[in-house]
Amino acid sequence: MNLQKVFFAFFIMLALTLNFGFVMGDIQNPAHHHIYELFAALVVSLIATVMKFGDRTHMGAVLLAASLVADLQLIGAAVVWGIAVHVLETELSGGFMSSIVSLSGGAVVANVISVVLLIIETVQARR
Repeated sequence: MNLQKVFFAFFIMLALTLNFGFVMGDIQNPAHHHIYELFAALVVSLIATVMKFGDRTHMGAVLLAASLVADLQLIGAAVVWGIAVHVLETELSGGFMSSIVSLSGGAVVANVISVVLLIIETVQARR
């Protein structure tokens, strides 16, 4: 068993599950979405992206692209949250929260693509 591949798959799947956990709940209710869960999803997604650098295969390039899309979506969600709370100095309204959750939902789609590609790559691997 290759420990590097275990950690690689672990972080890809953890990024998906953390992001999915953040998205679950009423899209406009801030009580259903916690800032620390978004932060954890972003950090794990960035770690997974860094782990994808160096793979020079075509599949590796597509995995990296999907990961970069997820990172961009999660960074966008964090920026919207930060602007709403710290720049506009308002409580999170349903409009802001739905934008944050929608951006995170896009990241979920990119993470699902990464997991599907990982499964395809694993099935195609030869011993």
